[in-house]
Amino acid sequence: MRPPFIAAAALGLALLAAHSVLAAPPATFTVQPANVADEKAVFATVESRNVVPARTRIGGTIASLAVKDGDEVKKGQVLAVVADEKLLLQRDSLDADIAGLQASLAQAEADFRRAEALVGQGAVSRQQYDRARTALDVAQSALNARIQSRAVIEQQIAEGQVLAPTDGRVLDVPDTAGTVVLPGDSIATIAEHGFVLRLEVPERSARYLHAGDTVRINGTEIGEPSVEFGRITLVYPEIRNGRVEADATAPGLGSYFVGLRVLVWVPTGERPAYIIPEHFIETRFGLDYVRLARAEGSVIAVPIQRGEPHPTPSMPDGIEVLSGIHSGDTLVQP
Repeated sequence: MRPPFIAAAALGLALLAAHSVLAAPPATFTVQPANVADEKAVFATVESRNVVPARTRIGGTIASLAVKDGDEVKKGQVLAVVADEKLLLQRDSLDADIAGLQASLAQAEADFRRAEALVGQGAVSRQQYDRARTALDVAQSALNARIQSRAVIEQQIAEGQVLAPTDGRVLDVPDTAGTVVLPGDSIATIAEHGFVLRLEVPERSARYLHAGDTVRINGTEIGEPSVEFGRITLVYPEIRNGRVEADATAPGLGSYFVGLRVLVWVPTGERPAYIIPEHFIETRFGLDYVRLARAEGSVIAVPIQRGEPHPTPSMPDGIEVLSGIHSGDTLVQP
């Protein structure tokens, strides 16, 4: 059991700490007019910067298919193998030709060596020696030509592998194993990494859009818990069906769902407004109030008319106040 004087000292310290906490000055905010973006809500879709098809280089039949919709692929990865039975038959035919030409070359080499030995002894004429040498060169050239033709067939067989042209995610695989394809047919469609928001803005508002402008995104639509801010990177110079397209980057877009529709607020001009943090507003019986500091030191509750949210990176809970406050007013946090 503690002695009475120790308990009394501990109680006194606790009361002193509580008094210091209660005596801390409340947070204040000075109202100042600010130029805010007059925003317009538009729908945007999550798009890949580039959608690239993986095409076949030879015609034939799809022997194997190694990917499906949604798979992640790397550049150079084998997506499918296209086989052409005619190429195998041509290779077998060339193998037979090469074997015959190798035998002919061996015979030509033997004849040339014999003629070379006899011409030194004067047993054969120089003409017979030249004929043997020419036969050896012809046999060697014919063998080299067949070997090169076989290399071409091997390269065509190797080109039956359909390779991923870039890193990304497979959006669509239109064919299955056993499908007959022609050179240049698409085996898979790949969305390149680096997703963007593609906006469509009415042409009357497009003149306010510029590269570098900030856009506001409802974070819950892209899996983020709060409001996110993006930046316009490109405004396309063509008007289609009364709309202008623009690309914006934003955190949290992910890398899976392409075509996801997201609600985005884009700037369409500026106007003056009073923006205050939402935690300076208290609501009682359906009415909104702020606590206003008077010159003599008193604090009074003033009713206000709440406007639309205007969050910014520096004030994530910014709220526009339409009436009830003036420039220079000092607000006290409830």
